Amino acid sequence: MKKSRISRVLAVTAAAALVLAACGGNSGESSGSDDSGVLNVVAAYSSAIEEPWDGVIHEALTEAADDGEITYKYIDKIGYASGAFERTVRQIAEEDKPDIIFGDSFGNEEAARKVALDYPDIAFVMGSGGGPAEPNFSVFDNWIHEPAYVSGILAGGLTKSGKIGVVGGYPVPEVNRIVNAFIAGAQSSNPSVEVKVTFISSWFDPAAAKDAALAQIDAGADVMFAERAGVIETAAEKGLLAFGNQMDQKSIAPDYVVTSNVWNMRPTVEYILKQVKAGAYTAQDLKDFSMFAKGGSSLAEINKGVKGGIPDDLVKKAEDALASIKSGVFRVDVNEGVPAGSVVK
Repeated sequence: MKKSRISRVLAVTAAAALVLAACGGNSGESSGSDDSGVLNVVAAYSSAIEEPWDGVIHEALTEAADDGEITYKYIDKIGYASGAFERTVRQIAEEDKPDIIFGDSFGNEEAARKVALDYPDIAFVMGSGGGPAEPNFSVFDNWIHEPAYVSGILAGGLTKSGKIGVVGGYPVPEVNRIVNAFIAGAQSSNPSVEVKVTFISSWFDPAAAKDAALAQIDAGADVMFAERAGVIETAAEKGLLAFGNQMDQKSIAPDYVVTSNVWNMRPTVEYILKQVKAGAYTAQDLKDFSMFAKGGSSLAEINKGVKGGIPDDLVKKAEDALASIKSGVFRVDVNEGVPAGSVVK
């Protein structure tokens, strides 16, 4: 397993400074909330924070630290080797004694839940495909199928070859619902569109994602959806349009990224902080806080300046769909089945 990187963010006053500690050691400077009510939060990430899914959580917690609400320390690149996640989270609980441990337990479900049972006074808040567990294990996930549908509308209207490529991580429900919503949106604006889906069997492997994207491009795809990292760069190298995921990824290739399905973890973080501060925290499913209605998901601004431009009528179609979703007039189906015809590497 690669050595985990440990970084610390200390929020000390209302004009808090953001401080990142050196890699490696555990400073042990903070145990539990301090007298000012600032909570001590530690996050455990299986992947690197450069991976957008973990990056979204990290961004929200960093903002909370910058606002002086928490002290924040994280460990990333923990990986999935046997025992690694359990050892790391147990060390966090023993040495840091945090109020809250955030993280992603996909691939490490049993380990995360096992440790949580041994530390009932710590709030465990984990990205998970499972349900909450008393007394202290809450779960969340991204629910960005609604903006993904609108991205699909745009993709279906922009493809000239009639073929769109999608590169995803694993064919699990949490990913499938995003990909299926994107496909449904594409088919709504282009009924004859062909969507090629490849799962690379990794949460973060840009090289594998690039290879999968190149194969789809060679097969005729001229618009790409980057459910995983590594696809946007590949599309841009080939002069093709792409759609981002998890966060606004326009900065990766400003001339080629049409828009992104954005997940915002701040509503989830703020809710948990309030619950813990009030002494009212209980294990729960935090799904609603990642939904469109509560500001947990959105569509990044449509980038009309991409190469080749975007027809005004297509932009209007996407904006009208977005408005219908926001108002509740239109509901995007949640389809968590494996996309038809998809390839798993």
